[in-house]
Amino acid sequence: MIQTSIIAWILRAVQFGTIIMFGSMGEILTEKSGNLNLGVPGIMYLGAFAGFASAYLYENGTPAPIGIVCILLALISAFLAAAFGGLIYSFLTITLRANQNVTGLALTTFGMGVANFFGAYLLQGEVYTAAPVTNAAFTAKIPGLSSIPVVGEAVFSYGFLAYAAIICAIILHWFLNKTRTGLNLRAVGENPGTADAAGIDVTKYKYLATVIGAGISGIGGLYYVLDYNNGIWATTGQIEALGWLAVALVIFTTWKPLNAIWGAYLFGLLYWLYNFLPKLLGATDVERTQSLYQMIPYLVTILVLIVVSMRRKRESQPPASLGLAYFREER
Repeated sequence: MIQTSIIAWILRAVQFGTIIMFGSMGEILTEKSGNLNLGVPGIMYLGAFAGFASAYLYENGTPAPIGIVCILLALISAFLAAAFGGLIYSFLTITLRANQNVTGLALTTFGMGVANFFGAYLLQGEVYTAAPVTNAAFTAKIPGLSSIPVVGEAVFSYGFLAYAAIICAIILHWFLNKTRTGLNLRAVGENPGTADAAGIDVTKYKYLATVIGAGISGIGGLYYVLDYNNGIWATTGQIEALGWLAVALVIFTTWKPLNAIWGAYLFGLLYWLYNFLPKLLGATDVERTQSLYQMIPYLVTILVLIVVSMRRKRESQPPASLGLAYFREER
């Protein structure tokens, strides 16, 4: 009984962590360019709805829908819709030099509003709408490996996006630290004036990092709907909460993609404490303490902020120009 509960806890934590890992990796890439995009929840909403809607319409418009087509349609639509949200943010903050905090919060409201508005039409009065074929394609397990006792259940019982998130984090780490383009991007985030003087196109780097980062975050929203939520679209506010956790994870990981791997899973374990720890401890009064358990990831983030601020290690600090608009005339 205890072993089953622990495995169920790990399964849910990894799935939960995958959602916010995608969101945080997209935001890490964005913030490395100096842009502080607080519109991550809205961008994840856009990606979730666009990916689900495209797969759902394909399923219902085709007599025999194919799983791989569902996957490709959902991934491409989610990435493009979320990237479009990043493009809106980039135009307002980079070209028009609007306040980044206000623009990000407005983008969150915009993304939620657009997704829920069009979602209401898609639902057509129903409580929820499902895309079972797409869900089966996204949650397909690795043949053979998932049947291994204990290890197979805990390690190989996830859809392909759970493993893709880890690979993406490794690639992003390599890109930011081992490639000329990645180092140029970091230079833009640290001191855009110096980077500009060195011949680096600051505007191009900021646009690309923000748009591509938004696209990556959108995949997190897609994973929530088509895997974590069993392929069901419902007009609830859960994606927004996960988007803010993704932003918190960026701070928790001190802007390092590799830290996002274990950090995301730790957040997942902490978030699901309320559902599994009381059972393991034999507690019965779960409802009264549920909200307290769900506060833990945020409290841990605050503690990390305090520790990082006290230690003042340069490699653990955000990019120096984060949240600041760049005026070339002031260089």
